[in-house]
Amino acid sequence: MILQSLTGSLIVLLVNLIIGTIAIYAGARLIIDADTDVARAAVTALLGALAWAIVSFFFGFIPLLGPLLTLLAWVGIINWQYPGGWGTAAGIGLVAWLVAVAALVVLNSLGLVGFEALGVPT
Repeated sequence: MILQSLTGSLIVLLVNLIIGTIAIYAGARLIIDADTDVARAAVTALLGALAWAIVSFFFGFIPLLGPLLTLLAWVGIINWQYPGGWGTAAGIGLVAWLVAVAALVVLNSLGLVGFEALGVPT
């Protein structure tokens, strides 16, 4: 029973990481079309999810400021990973969010995954 639950959790984690990676990769290809590869997108998704979780844990309870700080941390990870500055990072993040939401809507409607993606706030 525990092994089955652990296996299910790992599959959900993997699927969500793949969606987050694809979304960030698509955003980077569309916005900058340079210095993009799947490995960088995967690292960005993992680090972005970690930054989101940590900042949300410490500041997420503060109305308005908490969500803004968590979003800023996530965009900051994108900015750190890709060239172009904060505006470019915000553009990559917006495209990544749109791609992730679209993918999750389709997968959720098919009953395959829940509505979340590791590395992209949804």
